[in-house]
Amino acid sequence: MLVWIVAFTLLGGLLSVAAASLLLLVPHHRHPDIVPHGVSFALGALLSVALLDLLPDAVEKVAPDRVGGLFATVLAGLMGFFLLEKLLIWRHCHASDCHVHAGEHYHQPAGTLIVLGDGIHNLVDGVLIGAAFLVDVQLGVVTSLAVAAHEIPQEVGDFAILLQSGYPPAKAFLFNALSSLGAVLGGVLAYFGLESMHDSLPYFLAVAASSFIYVAVADLIPSLHRKTRGTETIQQVVFIAAGVLLILGAQSLVHDLGRDSGQGRLGPEAAVALPE
Repeated sequence: MLVWIVAFTLLGGLLSVAAASLLLLVPHHRHPDIVPHGVSFALGALLSVALLDLLPDAVEKVAPDRVGGLFATVLAGLMGFFLLEKLLIWRHCHASDCHVHAGEHYHQPAGTLIVLGDGIHNLVDGVLIGAAFLVDVQLGVVTSLAVAAHEIPQEVGDFAILLQSGYPPAKAFLFNALSSLGAVLGGVLAYFGLESMHDSLPYFLAVAASSFIYVAVADLIPSLHRKTRGTETIQQVVFIAAGVLLILGAQSLVHDLGRDSGQGRLGPEAAVALPE
């Protein structure tokens, strides 16, 4: 199972950084036309994983009399992420008219802060992915896909800040790639710290769901509402639906692979017992 966790945290982080770098090859004046599509796609993926995977799995893993506590954990998670954002520890910027995309210039300390904040963010993502894999391989795969989907627009913004802070493109790419390794560290910590805490795993899934819901509601949706034309709304709906379909397709594919291999949906004990 450790191999699964390391592989998907590493792959997701590097893919998001590479995709962001490719997007930045597009002329700057085209960014407002492209980035919102990625935001819409990420919105569909995040909400699908939170509401169709993470929360149902968490509810399934706890006794009926503890479901209320599970949703209280979701509420606490939402409030916690709100406070973290207020403290500038957790900040996502996707909107084309925010300070990242508006052409404001930053100094090296701002770029360093972005790298540090992104590393912390990726560490938390890695813990959530690791917890999901410990519960169920299928859940881990779709959670990794959702994380990668919302990381790409964020990495575009972070890369832009590093460039505007004076970092050469190669150095900016290197720092972004290094910060993405925080997800691998988080996944490894989850494996060794949560493997023997099966009773706590549903609550980690609830925190993961709350983080996805918070990013979607507090950041992605407001940025999409800044586009008000009818054609823009239609495009947003199409890409949101594409994000939903990606997660549903991944669920179906992984479920079929697990069924063919005789594993199916795995509980915590079965997941940990997989060969490494």
